[in-house]
Amino acid sequence: MHDSPTAQHDFATPVEAPLVVDEAALMRWDDVCDVLVAGFGATGACAALEAAAAGAKVRIVERFEGGGASAKSGGVVYAGGGTRYQNEAGYSDTPEAMFAYLQQEVGDAVSAATLERFCAGSVEMLRWLERLGVQFGASVPPRKTSYPQNRYYLYFSGNEAVGDAEHEHAPAPRGHRVVGDGMSGRVLYDTLHRAVESQPFIDTMCHASVRRLVTDRSGRVIGAQVWQVAPGQAQRAHKRLARWAERLHNGMPAWADRLRAALHRIELRESRLITIKADAVILSTGGFIFNRSMIARHAPRYLPNWRLGTTGCDGAGIRLGVSAGGVATRLERVSAWRFINPPYAWAQGCVVDRRGARFCNEEVYGAALGHAMCETRDGHAWLILDARLVKQALHECRRGKLWAFQSVPALLLMLAGRKRGKSLDELAGRMRCDPAVLKHTVATYNAAAQSGVDREFGKSAAMLKPLTHGPYYAIDISSDSRIFPCPSITLGGLRVDETSNAVLSAQGEPVAGLFAAGRAACGLASDHYVSGLSLADCIWSGRQAGRAAAGVVLANRTHSLTETD
Repeated sequence: MHDSPTAQHDFATPVEAPLVVDEAALMRWDDVCDVLVAGFGATGACAALEAAAAGAKVRIVERFEGGGASAKSGGVVYAGGGTRYQNEAGYSDTPEAMFAYLQQEVGDAVSAATLERFCAGSVEMLRWLERLGVQFGASVPPRKTSYPQNRYYLYFSGNEAVGDAEHEHAPAPRGHRVVGDGMSGRVLYDTLHRAVESQPFIDTMCHASVRRLVTDRSGRVIGAQVWQVAPGQAQRAHKRLARWAERLHNGMPAWADRLRAALHRIELRESRLITIKADAVILSTGGFIFNRSMIARHAPRYLPNWRLGTTGCDGAGIRLGVSAGGVATRLERVSAWRFINPPYAWAQGCVVDRRGARFCNEEVYGAALGHAMCETRDGHAWLILDARLVKQALHECRRGKLWAFQSVPALLLMLAGRKRGKSLDELAGRMRCDPAVLKHTVATYNAAAQSGVDREFGKSAAMLKPLTHGPYYAIDISSDSRIFPCPSITLGGLRVDETSNAVLSAQGEPVAGLFAAGRAACGLASDHYVSGLSLADCIWSGRQAGRAAAGVVLANRTHSLTETD
């Protein structure tokens, strides 16, 4: 299988069918390691650290300089079961309570046994990160939010406390945000990076990408072919273009893509081939949100959404795994983040589709709202507010207590990007929806607010506010909004063994010598997403893959010694 750059249209790493060799000893190898890790984000770092701790010599191959989507994330690790931060904040949590909640979100992405094992090991996972130098905190924000301010580091990052229904287990906050200013994913990654650099048995090769696996006649992966941008002027240009592409992506995505096209040309024209022998290869290159061809093929309804991640999220690891006989699954699963809280007043309004019909509980976690909007309403939605809620929301945004990425789009939408009507009939005309449907929706919503019971969607009484103070406003929160982008990440990946993260074939057998973790693999977050679960899965699955890959190395060493004796 060969994916040409022209076919990808996304500056994606080209992937070729494996190079099959008759005898590894006769192959000309440029380098040798025990475990080769493709991708140096949080997943790759954790995999490398665990493999090295088990005694393996590790080589990391990274297309850019490291970090990936993990470094651009909020640095939230979903953890519970009684962490010391939950205890300090006054919340009681158990692995059983954590499992009961996550089972609703994870679905059948992994088995119940695997989910139980993850929950039971959650406290230890945080302790492992702490031993590396990662810091967490116990301060909880006073209200539910999509991302807490700097002084808050523990929060309800999912739907644990949504609604007024009785819960079998008391809701507990499980979003453990790494202590750091701003989006603290960079702090988490830098700490992991330092830990990797301190290990004498881990080497890192940057500005390089795995384009082809090497196998023996049985299909066992025994190494990889790596293309590295030539040191000197070409590598400096590649580094500069990659950095500017990431910096410009948020505000000037078209310019960022032009830079990506230029750096891709450098990769194709100025790279040298290096063939590396390895007992095991771990694929940790992230998802594929930046591969438009893969999105168009597997999840076309998400093409209008804003790409959340980095240039390296091009599906290279998934394509490499498939080339070696692995199977990709749940590639249609994409998480779309439509956060409407904060401002807090927005979540007290009513969300409707293009017909004017309500379709979701407005207080749910943003990925749940985004999923409902993109999967059931073709990505189109309006937020209906009255004058009172708009005034409250404007006040929230102007107080200076929200992140700029929360307040600026909200202000722009309320001041310039909204539809306004003195009556609901007039508003429906401006929205081009059915006035009878919109009026019925608002009347039903107001009745629920007055009674304090939302029988249709289960919104809590505190978040139900009647829309009775005209004029009325409709804010376009559709997925293709340029003012209010709807960020999305891919969730599916290679099917893997849930105890080792070995890549599985169509027959369910491990592809010998090949492992995958993080968003390159199907894992905990591959059905639905809650903040911190993907990053927690990257850490957990990366560590698991690293230990299993080192186990292959040790087994091969034992076999070699036995043959020698």
